[in-house]
Amino acid sequence: MNLPQAFIDYTSALFGPQRWEHFVRAFNEPAPVSIRLNPFKHQGGALFAQQTPVPWCQHAYWLSERPAFTRDPLFHAGVYYVQEAGSCFLDTVLRQHVPTPVSVLDLCAAPGGKSTLLRAALPPGSLLVSNEPDRRRANILLENMLKQGHPDVLVTHNLPHEFAHTHLAFDVILADVPCSGEGLFRRDENAVGEWSLPNVHFCQERQRKILKDIWPCLRTGGLLIYSTCTFNVHENEENVRWILQELGAEILPVSTPAQWNITGSLLSDFDAPVYRFIPGITRTEGLFMAVLRKTSEGPARATLPNSLREQAKKHRILHILSDGTCPPDEKGNEKIPSAAQALSIAQPTEKYPRVELSLDQAQRYLHREAFALPPDTPRGFVLVTYQGYPLGFMKNLGDRANNLYPKNWAIKKL
Repeated sequence: MNLPQAFIDYTSALFGPQRWEHFVRAFNEPAPVSIRLNPFKHQGGALFAQQTPVPWCQHAYWLSERPAFTRDPLFHAGVYYVQEAGSCFLDTVLRQHVPTPVSVLDLCAAPGGKSTLLRAALPPGSLLVSNEPDRRRANILLENMLKQGHPDVLVTHNLPHEFAHTHLAFDVILADVPCSGEGLFRRDENAVGEWSLPNVHFCQERQRKILKDIWPCLRTGGLLIYSTCTFNVHENEENVRWILQELGAEILPVSTPAQWNITGSLLSDFDAPVYRFIPGITRTEGLFMAVLRKTSEGPARATLPNSLREQAKKHRILHILSDGTCPPDEKGNEKIPSAAQALSIAQPTEKYPRVELSLDQAQRYLHREAFALPPDTPRGFVLVTYQGYPLGFMKNLGDRANNLYPKNWAIKKL
């Protein structure tokens, strides 16, 4: 891979010779593949032949090779999520610092990896607002959160400053901010081509604006989890120092065993606990994370999880794509059960007949093909499953069955 010379000069000096050598060597090795099981759906047993646990996340595993995830019905059923192992460190952070039910905002959530992990690791009774400012990416986030199936999630599409007008306050805000993407180099050549030092500084300023806009929505004493998928100190240590000094916070440690090979700060004059995952040092693509507690003046308490859903729906400025419920689709006088209802862990589906599909049928279903169900299948709406996991609905007409899988979720090619 041809890395930009300016990146080589800057990052090799930042890492030092030994760390840089490991980092460069990692680019000539296959990228690690990792998945995280959905604890609300996975029924036990190994989904893949060879798995190695990711030590900093309870339900995450490295795989020995990359399967064709798009062709696996269990992926579409929300039984697991394909997630980079470094970002799964959020699981350790939450389990150490969030012991009781909380209201949480994932500010820049698409495509949904950290939001799905948040929902899996948060204490029962918590409510998550999963937000994505970009409309196209918000649709991807919505699909992934609905497939995970947990009801205590609101999916929104708003800019950070718009939340301040709602007067909602959160116990925890995850700011996985847009960055220069140095941690994506191994799997995305476009990220390499778009990288430049001026863009790094542009990202740094944009990140600070995002943080300043959302800061009023974090209660005093609440947690900000700041993360990027980049390596430079401008978007990482320098921004953390700016939060501490300009916004008012203290940094919190996370207990991490030495064998995890997590790298700390790369600035000689910054000895606060921060956490770096560097390819070649840890089995990851790249992550920076810091945990901060707000000390400056703000809301005295967060909006309670049991009232956040209703309060959020009152604010017309919030663009709510899903409020955690799964209403049927209406066509004329007919109410058609939605795919979200089929995939939810909380929506009743017992009244619908179930039909178990073979792998070939399940793939054809996800491709939105119409085909006949077994002759003894009752007419009307039928819940179709694969290995016992719901995939969605079909409408059985006898000689054929209409496929009700959402068009925008369909597999494009088999």
